[in-house]
Amino acid sequence: MFYFWWVDSTLFHLIALSHVPKVGPILGRVLVGYCGSPEAVFQEKVGTLAKIPQIGLIIARFIQDKSCLQKAENEICILDKEDITAIHYLDKRYPSRLSYFDESPLVLFMRGAPNLQHPRTVGIIGTRTPSPAGRIHTQELVEALVPYNAMIMSGLAHGVDSTAHQAALAHGLPTIGVLGHGLHTLYPAAHRGLAQRMTGSSGILTEFPFDTIPDRENFPMRNRIIAAWSDALVVVESKEKGGSMITAEYANRYNKDVFAIPGRVQDAQSKGCHLLIKRHKAHLMETVDDLVEIMGWENKKGGNGGTQVPLFLDLNPEEKAVVETLKEHPEIMIDKLGFQLQMPASNISAILLNLEFKGVVRSLPGKRYILSTV
Repeated sequence: MFYFWWVDSTLFHLIALSHVPKVGPILGRVLVGYCGSPEAVFQEKVGTLAKIPQIGLIIARFIQDKSCLQKAENEICILDKEDITAIHYLDKRYPSRLSYFDESPLVLFMRGAPNLQHPRTVGIIGTRTPSPAGRIHTQELVEALVPYNAMIMSGLAHGVDSTAHQAALAHGLPTIGVLGHGLHTLYPAAHRGLAQRMTGSSGILTEFPFDTIPDRENFPMRNRIIAAWSDALVVVESKEKGGSMITAEYANRYNKDVFAIPGRVQDAQSKGCHLLIKRHKAHLMETVDDLVEIMGWENKKGGNGGTQVPLFLDLNPEEKAVVETLKEHPEIMIDKLGFQLQMPASNISAILLNLEFKGVVRSLPGKRYILSTV
């Protein structure tokens, strides 16, 4: 079997692992954790693999089937030919917001070169058939986010999604479109031109191999990425059921702040927004000020350049470790901070409290922390 000398072995074997039937992101991480590396997964004996929790003999035999490695080789050839960037979850470039969740993709495939660690991200979603007011709300929301330098996340679908992407490009904000298929095509086809414009500081990406068609079951999977990647998720217009409601459910599960723009009581397009608000699964949003207040975005520019640690502070080693982690992971949640540093929650809480007293960190709603701006 031919291996490409210029390809990272970890990337190659994670692509192969993503092709193994019945192995998704969660089981993929389990296998890598038990075996020590993605490459070691494919070198392990069937009997040993079968003993790993949740794996069993059937999946172990799927792993031993060399066709997965062949598919990875084919994928690598396509990535090189099509100038597609692939980033795996063990790569430092992998979006830190996604790395918090075990069900995030093992590998992301991307066109464009957006900042995957952008300091502020807002997901904007809604119906594929918005009212004129819904389109205006979307455009005004994006325009109002310009001073806060937010990256706009959405799904490149008809309606609210495409309106949000177009408004972001028009106002100079970076935007990412998350797809429910491979990069060999663009669905809907009407948005090919829009997708081509989303390069440079923007981009389109997917977890699906290059030739994956836009099957219906792929789109809920796409929605979880938008929810996980967004600091705040805004539902502009939505019926009581549909993709936007699924995305909002994911966001609530991930402890993200969800916002819903209300409409008239009799409008079917607003039923989903009203339901989220009534069930306390979304903040009522009338203007961008509602989002800014809840998110604690007092400083408008955002960006990594404005966040510094006060000089000449006497920090102990544990405090320094927390500060260094906060530099790498903007607005990190306390449980993920403890996981990153392998510290008990009680220790992390005490350290963060001390750092708050020293003016080094600030707390945000949702048990998130950021470095103070000086």
